[in-house]
Amino acid sequence: MQTLRKAEDRGHANHGWLDSYHSFSFADYYDPDHVSYGPLRVINEDRVQAGAGFGTHGHRDMEIISYVLDGALAHEDSMGNGSTIVPGDVQRMSAGTGVRHSEFNHNKSGVTHFLQIWIQPKFTGIKPSYEQKNFSAEEKRGRLRLIASPDGRDGSVSMNQDAFLYAGLFDGEEAAEQVIAASRRAYIHVARGSVTVNGQVLRGGDALKTGLGTIRIEDGRAAEVLVFDLP
Repeated sequence: MQTLRKAEDRGHANHGWLDSYHSFSFADYYDPDHVSYGPLRVINEDRVQAGAGFGTHGHRDMEIISYVLDGALAHEDSMGNGSTIVPGDVQRMSAGTGVRHSEFNHNKSGVTHFLQIWIQPKFTGIKPSYEQKNFSAEEKRGRLRLIASPDGRDGSVSMNQDAFLYAGLFDGEEAAEQVIAASRRAYIHVARGSVTVNGQVLRGGDALKTGLGTIRIEDGRAAEVLVFDLP
């Protein structure tokens, strides 16, 4: 069974400094049919204006992944980490017992476009932690590159959940397949461009929920795709 979630059906909030689309219920947007999908709780497509950002705020018991598409995102947290996330970087923060952080677009011009992803943890009350790695375009070109996993396998960042996150870039004849175990489910999110997934055409912001055993991605047009393999 497959379920299509169109980009235009997402929640939307434009605060001036922040233009955000919510794939799942978030803040003032609530849809009882789209609260979460397994442990996948949030996919926000955020565009932050130059010189703006999220002031210091707190999180608990959540796996937070930031995936930058364009621009740069400066991060500081109460664990003492300070970094700038650019396209190709994957940042994972395990909030655990509690962490405070801020995120800003310090550029004087240009919008920072990124995906903010929240995954509910397998274990609560853990010690907060942070990890950041870069995955080049070449690693994702025409294939699904593992970028986050429970155990950090294949050079991915590790997270506190039995979930796997893959990223791929597809254009023209490039194609890839991913097998999902019968006891699991998948969520495919198109970050930009267009692509065909299991015969279904998806465009930027669209998503597909599926329990089918094999995911086939093909016919991409400047597509960047995230695939979640979830319990």
